[in-house]
Amino acid sequence: MAQSKQFEIDMTNGPLLGKMLKFYFPLMASSMLQLVFNAADVAVVGHFAGEDALAAVGSCSALINLLTNLFIGLSVGANVMVARYYGSGREDELSDMVHTAMLTSLISGLLLTAFGVSFSGIFLTWMGTTKEALPLATIYMRIYFGGMAFTMVYNFGAAVLRAIGDTKRPMIFLLIAGAINFVLNLLFVIGFKMSVAGVALATVISQAISAFLIVRCLIFSDGTYKLELSKLHINKDKFLRMIQIGLPAGLQGVLFSISNVIIQSSVNSFDNTLIVAGNTTGQNIEGFVYMAMNAFYQTALSFSGQNFGARKYDRVLKVLGISLACVTVVGLVMGNASVLFGRQLLGIFTKDPTVVEYGLLRIRIICSIYFLCGTMDVCTGVLRGMGYSIMPMIVSLSGACLFRIVWIMTVFRSFRTLESLYVSYPISWFLTTAVHLICFMIVYKRLNRRKIDTNS
Repeated sequence: MAQSKQFEIDMTNGPLLGKMLKFYFPLMASSMLQLVFNAADVAVVGHFAGEDALAAVGSCSALINLLTNLFIGLSVGANVMVARYYGSGREDELSDMVHTAMLTSLISGLLLTAFGVSFSGIFLTWMGTTKEALPLATIYMRIYFGGMAFTMVYNFGAAVLRAIGDTKRPMIFLLIAGAINFVLNLLFVIGFKMSVAGVALATVISQAISAFLIVRCLIFSDGTYKLELSKLHINKDKFLRMIQIGLPAGLQGVLFSISNVIIQSSVNSFDNTLIVAGNTTGQNIEGFVYMAMNAFYQTALSFSGQNFGARKYDRVLKVLGISLACVTVVGLVMGNASVLFGRQLLGIFTKDPTVVEYGLLRIRIICSIYFLCGTMDVCTGVLRGMGYSIMPMIVSLSGACLFRIVWIMTVFRSFRTLESLYVSYPISWFLTTAVHLICFMIVYKRLNRRKIDTNS
């Protein structure tokens, strides 16, 4: 057991800040590494395959997120339930949950592959992808979705490890797979002149490697979360519990993606490849800030899940406070650094000065107050860790997704500029964060009242 214990974190006892940061930094490094390698994809395409190829890859990102977020949300349900069983010491139920989650991941990935390969071209056309980018975007999407089973297996496996406090090994696996992805990008795009097909193929191969490493880790673990292939099954009770938490999380991700697809379609509506390419490069810079903040969402999710399972509600409140403070600092520092050095950062992806200017426009509007997105996610993570998943989904539907759609149909239609489009993001984050905080306080008071009644 000692080998596994060195990677685990006791989230239910002792000071929280140090343990949360110990959990956070490898997770943030994993996210950053993933983005570095993804950014390398974009940079290689932008420099060696042309602006049409760059726009093609950018046109796919919102649609890929839309189609995958529902199933990625189920991994959130797995994370919460594994953390809860681990925190309460229910080993048999923990084992059932792990095996149910991993089989679910494989089935989810295969379903996504069939759907994505079959309908990529249709969805990209509906999004208004420019005629120059459409053929390349379709090729990229179909190859990308060919490896979706590997993506799902890695995400569910990493969710299991995060639930017991292990963020180090997923980081190592991602580093190995990402380095291979980068080398293959150079080989396929520069050496073999494969353009977006080369980038997509390199991604699939790297995803297969990361999935293999995470499965191997779980199989050879000596902890209570050990994976035995002969025990893979769907436990009805555990599956329904995972669905109860994960499905609303997935639907929320889908709803956010729908609003982002609509925004991407609005960007495409300018019918200007340079605008689309600039939006793509801006999103890549923005992604680094987001992932640094999102690691606090993952931290809040796991820590609140374990402490909720141990019925230590006062520590859940502390988890929320620490996470909000940390994510605000990170968001302000990194977001405004992105604005300050935006021109230099965008120059990594493209040499076209017009593309750089369009990318700068997005960064200046969104990144300066990007911390609001982080506070919104942290509140959502704590509520989900406590088992309340439908509530944040409804709040996010109303405060962010529905608001953005209405904004595009009204304000953007009246003032058809990129500025009026991008400003919908920070306004929606502020509104959603405020409502999430109110919901948390209502839930927290209800739980404490129930705990007092039980003990009296």
